[in-house]
Amino acid sequence: LFITHFLSAIVVGIILGLISRFSHNVSKANITPVTSQVSSNEICTFNNLGAILANAILESSKTIIMIGGFVVIFSVILSILENSKILEVFSYPLYVPLKFLHINTSFAKPLISGIIELTNGVSLVSSIANKSLSCNIILCAFLLGFGGISVLLQVLSITSKSDLSIKKYIFGKILQGIIAAFFTYVLISLIPIFYLNL
Repeated sequence: LFITHFLSAIVVGIILGLISRFSHNVSKANITPVTSQVSSNEICTFNNLGAILANAILESSKTIIMIGGFVVIFSVILSILENSKILEVFSYPLYVPLKFLHINTSFAKPLISGIIELTNGVSLVSSIANKSLSCNIILCAFLLGFGGISVLLQVLSITSKSDLSIKKYIFGKILQGIIAAFFTYVLISLIPIFYLNL
């Protein structure tokens, strides 16, 4: 999984780079240099190593709490959807593509769970008893590449104040999930040591 995700990240980076090159013709003349004016008081603050470390710890703590909050909220949402049988209804549209790919339809609900929240989804996918263990691994590779809606919202909450395109990020994550799953399938098929089917 490490190898396939490493390769898929490189491929997605190349693809998005090519798309950006063809869709945006930004000349260097249009790029204005950013100049920052720092007062003498701010320089004194930046030179204070203790203040810098304290600020870094505070900001990282906020980020950790935020990520933990997202995981808890989406775990609760998944539990509500599971108990209300709504998750089962959401999983029905996956039956057709799973049958087309000759994958057991029992993976439909765990896949939807993983698309919503990564940790719970991967746990459910990996826990399904299946003679073709490579199928579990390939689906986990897709979920790990995509990241889930929870992770996408975490990224959005951090990048919302910047000019980064969340649409391009979502497209890249979907693409990475598909490519990672494909690379995992290729490695399992070509290298005997990775073939874990019974």
